[in-house]
Amino acid sequence: MSVTAPPTSEPVERQPHAILDRESRLLKARKIARLVERVRPVEAASLLDIGAGSGYIASALAELAGPEGRVAAVDVNDQRRTNEGYEFVQVDGTELPFEDGSFDVVLSNHVIEHVGEPSDQLHHLQEVRRVLRPEGVCYLAVPNRWGLVEPHFRLPFLSWVPRRLADPYVRAAHRGTHYDCLLPTRGRAERLFAQAGFEHEEVTIAAMRVYRELEDLSLPVRLLCAAPAPVLRLLQPANPTMIFLLRPTVKAPESDR
Repeated sequence: MSVTAPPTSEPVERQPHAILDRESRLLKARKIARLVERVRPVEAASLLDIGAGSGYIASALAELAGPEGRVAAVDVNDQRRTNEGYEFVQVDGTELPFEDGSFDVVLSNHVIEHVGEPSDQLHHLQEVRRVLRPEGVCYLAVPNRWGLVEPHFRLPFLSWVPRRLADPYVRAAHRGTHYDCLLPTRGRAERLFAQAGFEHEEVTIAAMRVYRELEDLSLPVRLLCAAPAPVLRLLQPANPTMIFLLRPTVKAPESDR
C-alpha cells in the first residue's frame, strides 16, 4: 500500500468541538459497540479511538473489551474527563503513533471533517488502514454535507455555502471567527474510502434501529427510526449523519494502480 506523506500546507486554526458530557458519551459507546459487533466481537479486541475527546467512550469500550482487550486513544487536544482503562497519546496531525496492524477495531467518530483538506482526510484514512489488522474494522461516522443544519456551529446550510462565504457567515452569526470543518458528501466519502484501500458498508439505517432500542426518543423520532428501510433509504440524502463500517480491501487501493 502506498501512503502519502502528511500534507505540509499551512494549517487552518482548528477548534475543539468535542462533546464532553458523560451520559451521552456512554450511550454513544454502546451504540458503536452494537454496530461494530455486526462484524466482530468487541470483547477481547484491541481498539483505537481516534479523537478521544472526553475519554468516556474509550473508557466504556475498555470495560466492554474486558481484561483480554486493549484500548488506546489519541487526540490533538487533551480534554479528557476520565483516563480509566485505556492508554492515551496526544498527537499532532493525522499520523498515528502505532505499528502496522496493531488494532482489530478503529473508531473515527466525527473526526474526519476536522482533520483538514481532502488530502488530509485521505491521509487520515490511510493511517487507519495501516494500523488495522487485515481482518479489522473501522467504525466511521461523519456529518453529511447536505444536512440542513451544520452540527458544529448549529447554523442552517452552513456546510452548503461556498467556502469563501462560510467564514463571513460564522462571523455574522457570532459563532466564531471562521469555519474550520470540511463535511464530505456521501460520494466524496466513498471515493476517499476506495482511495485509502477500504471497502465500505453504510450502516446509517442500522444505527437508527439501534438508537430506537437504546435511547429515550420522542414519539416522532421513534416512528421515523422504525420506518421501513425503503422509506429510510429515500430520506438518506438529507440524513444529518452518515455511518460506515470500513474493511481493508484485498485488492490494491486505487492510488497503487
